[in-house]
Amino acid sequence: MNMTSWNEKTEGEGSPLPPVMGLFEHLHEVEDQGGYGCPVSAQSGDFLLPFAFEEMLCRDVGAGLVLPSLHLWSHPGGVALGLRDSKLPGAARAMDKLESRGISTAVRHSGGAAVPLDAGIVNVSLILPKSQGKLDFHDDFRLLAAVITEAVAVSHPEAATQIVAKEVVGSYCPGDFDLSIGGRKFCGIAQRRQSQAFFVHAFVVVSGSGQERGELIRSFYEDATAGEHGLSYPQVRPETIAGLGELGGPTTTAAFCSGIREALARRATELIPSGRLQQETGYKLDYSDLRVKEAAQILRERYSQL
Repeated sequence: MNMTSWNEKTEGEGSPLPPVMGLFEHLHEVEDQGGYGCPVSAQSGDFLLPFAFEEMLCRDVGAGLVLPSLHLWSHPGGVALGLRDSKLPGAARAMDKLESRGISTAVRHSGGAAVPLDAGIVNVSLILPKSQGKLDFHDDFRLLAAVITEAVAVSHPEAATQIVAKEVVGSYCPGDFDLSIGGRKFCGIAQRRQSQAFFVHAFVVVSGSGQERGELIRSFYEDATAGEHGLSYPQVRPETIAGLGELGGPTTTAAFCSGIREALARRATELIPSGRLQQETGYKLDYSDLRVKEAAQILRERYSQL
């Protein structure tokens, strides 16, 4: 099947997701080996590559060079900061402290505040072209929240019925579309918009201890504020965070990702793996591509305020 026929197929109406999407995966399979989710290492590669990859993929989706896409990825160990976090008086020292522990740090360009990333956390991104006309961007948040809930329901329907979408006060990176069970957050959602396309992104805590991850971010803010009062930053209470495995949901990232793929299949969306996309359309994009590496450097220069 060529790109023309795929594009024709994606023009159908009646579904909030295109009937055909590309599938790009960059997942680390090592997890559940102690700590807050997995071993962490500062030697795990450029922490900004996943964000740069999505920036390039989003640009290509907007230009019509590739199908609307789903990106599933994880990182061996790091903390992604929001822009406001990087401006806290002790942010540089706090980041250095994390790096000395083998935990990579970077300032990301999508919205939100500091979040941990490790192999027990799955990042789910829908990269879609902008529709004509004015739309409520909250619809995109609702769409991804629904997909994640449906993914949990594939293997753990009872847990899925308990998922609530609203801000969890005391969680890290709080927002209106936090997903929680029993008042404990396992997922946050953010968005990044370009001129012709956008991506809506979620981090989903699957395996390991949510509280330990919350403690990691609470400790970061304690260091980053440098004892100053009156600053604006999330007041993290670690007990408000949990992994899906602690909440009666999927216990492994493999099970959760399988649920995501099945959830899209149930929505009649066909996923075309990146390898097949390359074979049939010639489109190729990966972390090793030069333009992704260059985009990572641009993001570093643009968003690092330290």
